[in-house]
Amino acid sequence: MFDMQMESPVATVESLGRLSPWQEFRAGFLDIIPLAFGAAFYGAAFGLLAAQAGMGEMQTSVMGAFVFAGSSQIVGVERLVSGASVIAALMAGLALNPRILLMTASLRDDLKGRPVWQILLGVHLTSDENWALMHATRAKGHAVGYWYLVGGGALLLSVWVAATVFGVSFSKLLPAPRSIGMDFAFTVAFIAILCNLWRGTGDLLPWMVSLGCAGTLALLVPIEAS
Repeated sequence: MFDMQMESPVATVESLGRLSPWQEFRAGFLDIIPLAFGAAFYGAAFGLLAAQAGMGEMQTSVMGAFVFAGSSQIVGVERLVSGASVIAALMAGLALNPRILLMTASLRDDLKGRPVWQILLGVHLTSDENWALMHATRAKGHAVGYWYLVGGGALLLSVWVAATVFGVSFSKLLPAPRSIGMDFAFTVAFIAILCNLWRGTGDLLPWMVSLGCAGTLALLVPIEAS
């Protein structure tokens, strides 16, 4: 899913044995930096889209901090911009998130025995990027876990919120975003997401099936709401 060839900071302290929570948090925070650039890119794109839906910096930052589901936020707000109802936008966003249930379920051993606040924090900060990075780092033989995941999630969350607020603020400098094609920004964001998800020709069949289903629904189901 991602290019994990970068040298992990974990290697600098592996001689110490099991990492302390702070060392693990720091390692996750630093390791996720290359992937955070992608989050910043489509976070700014989401901010432009949110501005078109009439959302301000405060609304966008609060949504990003409490929802923290990039693709779902983009889909939900895109539905609002296109004229769909709030319920339709919510359902569209939720439809992208069932995978998170499986991802967090896989963290059972990491969350076991922790205080409730740590469990909730870990679940909230779990995303495709830091979850995949944690498992990739483990595959290299490094004993990382909960705090590594949280460290990566903390940076991603910060970058995401900052980027979305930047996008909203930047949109105010444009006289008419649609007139210069800036409404295409969320489409670019989806392209960036797809590039991260593409793993090779083995994905071609399920992607084509998904494309066919989406095209059929677009033709036969009244998706747009007045």
